[in-house]
Amino acid sequence: AFLPAFVYSLKVSPLIEKISDHKDFKKLLRTRNNILVLYSKSAAAAESSLRLLSSVAQEVKGRGTIGWIDCGDTESRKLCKKMKVDPNSKEKGVDLLHYKDGAFHTPYNRAVTLKSVVAFLKDPEGAPLWEEDPEAKDIVHVDSEKELRRLLKKEDKPLLMMFYAPWCGVCKRMMPSYQQAATDLKGKYVLAGMNVYSAEFEKIKEEFNVRGYPTICYFEKGKFLFNFENFGATAGDIAEWLKNPQAPQPQPPETPWADEENVVYHLTDEDFDKFIKDHSSVLVMFHAPWCGHCKKMKPEYEKAAEFLHVASDSPGVLAAVDATVNKALAERYHISGFPTLKYFKDGEEKYTLPHLRTKNKIIEWLQNPEAPPPPEPAWEEKQTSVVHLAGEDFRESLKKKKHTLVMFYAPWCPHCKNAIPHFTTAAEVFKEDRKIAYAAVDCAKGQNHELCKQEGVDGYPTFNYYNYGKFVEKYTGERGESGFTTFMRTLRERDHERVGKKKDEL
Repeated sequence: AFLPAFVYSLKVSPLIEKISDHKDFKKLLRTRNNILVLYSKSAAAAESSLRLLSSVAQEVKGRGTIGWIDCGDTESRKLCKKMKVDPNSKEKGVDLLHYKDGAFHTPYNRAVTLKSVVAFLKDPEGAPLWEEDPEAKDIVHVDSEKELRRLLKKEDKPLLMMFYAPWCGVCKRMMPSYQQAATDLKGKYVLAGMNVYSAEFEKIKEEFNVRGYPTICYFEKGKFLFNFENFGATAGDIAEWLKNPQAPQPQPPETPWADEENVVYHLTDEDFDKFIKDHSSVLVMFHAPWCGHCKKMKPEYEKAAEFLHVASDSPGVLAAVDATVNKALAERYHISGFPTLKYFKDGEEKYTLPHLRTKNKIIEWLQNPEAPPPPEPAWEEKQTSVVHLAGEDFRESLKKKKHTLVMFYAPWCPHCKNAIPHFTTAAEVFKEDRKIAYAAVDCAKGQNHELCKQEGVDGYPTFNYYNYGKFVEKYTGERGESGFTTFMRTLRERDHERVGKKKDEL
């Protein structure tokens, strides 16, 4: 449909789809899967919204669509009635509604700013931007490297800068205290935030040593001095630290488990074989001092050991091996994750047990030792349409496909485990398309460490999009099947549009 003459004088983007007919709208919903529609009571009421949405349309080109229905003109009025939308009832005479995968999804109820609308269309199910939170009004929100440099150069007050990623749980938990501190300390200190997850900020991450999220840096007169590392801090804790900022104190070393008072037998490379030979039924926990799951399991394991120690008819004994110290044992028994539980009977290794984590389960199993259920096959061992890549064939494989979405993951990572089935299903949807690939790289494998580092992986999972082997952008959209498929479908729609244009030109 043609846009009214006044719309051209406003420099409204031709990317905005003007809709007045129900059939056209249905066709749009069928062919585009991420549409924000502006309903207006008149063309005049739409004026300021259209200015903003013209810029949005440019920013989300290829990933989202902006539509406009003017309920004031005769033809469109029927369509508005059919869609049960009445912009007259709204204060400004406009209503913004979002449609996803062919159906109504949600009213747009976030900040009506370029940044917020663009962020919404890039991830319609994602959380609002931090600056949209009214409680975060005293945080200085930094969007670009240029803004960061300007802030560091001009700001005389001491500055605390949180480099964060929007999906990071620790960041989200800390934000309320951080923004409260910003309000309490306003005028004396500046507290700022910058989402540096995107690939465009690699230089900044390198400069300020951002290896995980959040990384909080303290500056005086533009000069970086210390990191703030108390992520459980209250607003009061932050204020207290700022009175006397200093480098994080080294933590006193933890007492090794073997040196603590407990009845678990702690074995080493030297005495392991003799102990296993002398005891007919032994459960051994291979652990590492830094492993969170091991620390969680430790008290349960100790309680089970105490129970067995005093039991008159004990079905076995419990032992532990620090695999980071006793490397020969770790290598001999192929220990690759922690904790790993192995059962030895009459001096021989019999089972690896993934499922014993509590005192009761340990004792119950020892009273009737039997083979555990077979382990779930690794992702790459399953028959799927995902291509599993390693260091040596990575680049060459990617060059053969026009569009590749690569998931960099670690098998132990819970977020990866959640995303894998959705990513696998998306790969299945496009398996017949020879120009598309969904690929995966296991970053926990030694041979892939260097590759993951060079591809900018600093957390799991990381999704990178490549065009004929060339990195284009980090995928930060929804991690469900529809997010992964929508992303690829949009790229293919763009390809088809270009082909169509070329044919028209011929």
